[in-house]
Amino acid sequence: MEENNKSYFGGIKDGVKSLLTGLGVTFREYLTKKITEQYPENRKTTLHVAARHRGRLIMPQDAEGNNKCIACKLCEMACPNGTIRIVQKMVETEDGKKKRVLEDYVYDLGECMFCELCVNACPHGAIKFVNDFENSTFSRDSLVLHLNKEKFEPALPNITDGGAPFEIGTFNTKIK
Repeated sequence: MEENNKSYFGGIKDGVKSLLTGLGVTFREYLTKKITEQYPENRKTTLHVAARHRGRLIMPQDAEGNNKCIACKLCEMACPNGTIRIVQKMVETEDGKKKRVLEDYVYDLGECMFCELCVNACPHGAIKFVNDFENSTFSRDSLVLHLNKEKFEPALPNITDGGAPFEIGTFNTKIK
């Protein structure tokens, strides 16, 4: 460990030097031009969201409206705070075997912590996160989603692909 053998005035000199360094950084930042994103007005055409952003959970469907979920409940068990609840029923197939069928996939968006453990646990890729982030509502009840019964329609164009290309200083910004 290094010993501090500075005098009283040496400590004051170091303190003043540190203060002036901080004030210099603050003054330089004060003189730079500010950039303001015009969010509510231009969000449909210029919004950029990172491709890895986890906005909400969806259950992709094929052209006939079927999903890949086999009601194995691995995602429900992987969820750390219980935001996923799967209701299943047993049906008998033509050959006499019993098969699990998904009846309802309940997902509470208001309690989700977006950890993606459920997506990683799914063996068939039946669920995935998309970057749709405008999920605010006035009622917590509307945040409880039934993923197997709804078809996901993004609120903004090409939001699932990351939105518009990221550009600063063009149409989507205003410099003061």
